[in-house]
Amino acid sequence: MRNFMLFLTRVQMIIQNKSSASSWVALFLMTSGLVLQAHRTPAQTTPTPAAAPPALTNLLARIDAAANAHNVNAVMQYYATNFTHTDGLTHQTMAQSLTQLWQRYPQLRYTTRVESWKPEGRAIVAETITNISGSQVQDNRNLLFNATIRSRQRVENDKIVRQDILWERSMLRAGAKPPTVEVRLPQQVKAGQQFNFDAIVQEPLGEDYLLGAVIEEPIKPGTYLNPVPVELELLSAGGIFKQGRAPSAGNNRWISAIVVRGDGMTMVTQRLQIIGGNAASNTLSPAITQLPK
Repeated sequence: MRNFMLFLTRVQMIIQNKSSASSWVALFLMTSGLVLQAHRTPAQTTPTPAAAPPALTNLLARIDAAANAHNVNAVMQYYATNFTHTDGLTHQTMAQSLTQLWQRYPQLRYTTRVESWKPEGRAIVAETITNISGSQVQDNRNLLFNATIRSRQRVENDKIVRQDILWERSMLRAGAKPPTVEVRLPQQVKAGQQFNFDAIVQEPLGEDYLLGAVIEEPIKPGTYLNPVPVELELLSAGGIFKQGRAPSAGNNRWISAIVVRGDGMTMVTQRLQIIGGNAASNTLSPAITQLPK
């Protein structure tokens, strides 16, 4: 689980513009962060073609019941006390985040399937895909959540001891007619490599105007409370088209596109893995440039 309650606090602080559009951005950022946090919990399991060992399927089944009941203590008993995570989360911070998440968003539902597994000594290493969906009304706006994450779990002695996030994307839509947005972003790039980030609106624009923004977050818990300005800009084309260069520090990123059109808004967030580079560097250069392609 990502420390998204810290992220929630952060985005409440960083919205600069007080216009109606920017208040939408604040709402979407808060909710999207929480949806992404939900990715980290294995949940309702569906049958898979390859038969996974009973020890794995039984563990996921027990986590299913606890997660869909939003029982934090029951979920966490299946995570080792020395649990480690790609993003630096611990057993304690994960439990705290889940507690606040489920109090605020009680409608989230999870389905997980096992994609592959292999034994490693006495451990089992499994790759899973989790889908998350939910809806609710907030401030008289309909919110629809959809998220997908691929992760790798290492299970020892019937407990998850390690979790690595391999890929993730979430989408949050609100309003009567949120725009349909197709995001094009590579799954991973090398440190220092140039890449494109496109968020393309699928419907014809007609006489409508588009507002949008790109938000980039380093995946590093210690940076979540650092304010970063969010500014919506008028889009001259049917979406957002940016070029970026991966930072040399090698820190992974969450990159989000926000698009507002008429009485609807869509936010898509995707993880960008950065391979190689000096991971120990404290310099986090921005990956996304502010110039259109």
